[in-house]
Amino acid sequence: DQQILDAYLRLHELGWAHSVETRTTDGTLVGGIYGVGIAGFFAGESMFHRETDASKAALAHLMTILRASGVVLFDVQWLTPHLSGLGAIEIPRSEYLSRLNDALRVG
Repeated sequence: DQQILDAYLRLHELGWAHSVETRTTDGTLVGGIYGVGIAGFFAGESMFHRETDASKAALAHLMTILRASGVVLFDVQWLTPHLSGLGAIEIPRSEYLSRLNDALRVG
């Protein structure tokens, strides 16, 4: 959808939209993750893979980047068995809002 593309391009221009891609040695795109980061908060929007574990590699690298950048809250939006297996947890809304408030004050 063009509106979504335009919105993400604007978010990228503002420095808020980010992606991490996984590629083969010849440069072929095989996986990745993208989302929006503001202060100490990152919301993962979507991830994909064309080769086994390519999205996991992208997520692992993203986590390294986020930790180094001071991100304290990573919202995966929906807790799936896949994300749960990678360490994601569900928290009550009140705790989430408190953590979000703290995360937006980082930096």
